[in-house]
Amino acid sequence: MTELSEASADVPPGAQLLGREWLGFDGEITSIRFEAKPLFTNRHGTIQGGFLAAMLDSATGLGALAALPATQTVVTKTLATRFLKPARVGPITAKAKIISQTGRDMIVEADLIDAENVTVATATAELRILDKR
Repeated sequence: MTELSEASADVPPGAQLLGREWLGFDGEITSIRFEAKPLFTNRHGTIQGGFLAAMLDSATGLGALAALPATQTVVTKTLATRFLKPARVGPITAKAKIISQTGRDMIVEADLIDAENVTVATATAELRILDKR
């Protein structure tokens, strides 16, 4: 199992834009915090769905990486996203959990939870496990 931390992991530019912060991995659930910024809002003043999908994609990927050896990585094959409630500017916490894993594939689910503890979006990702080059 990989011990991830923002200090030891390369934080890609997209994750930096999303304000991604690693919170931890308890052996089953990966926790990550994002910062939904005012520049992410749509004409209604809520967070545009594409940014929420990007947060969910990041969360499912990190959830997978937390359970894999450092010699492996994942790429997203599919991301089925459900928007449940409008998301507002501010901190959003993601909780990701591995649902199933084979030698080459993994399914990870994630929830996005706002500052008032309301689940605003969920996703199920199908990920391909690859050896790092």
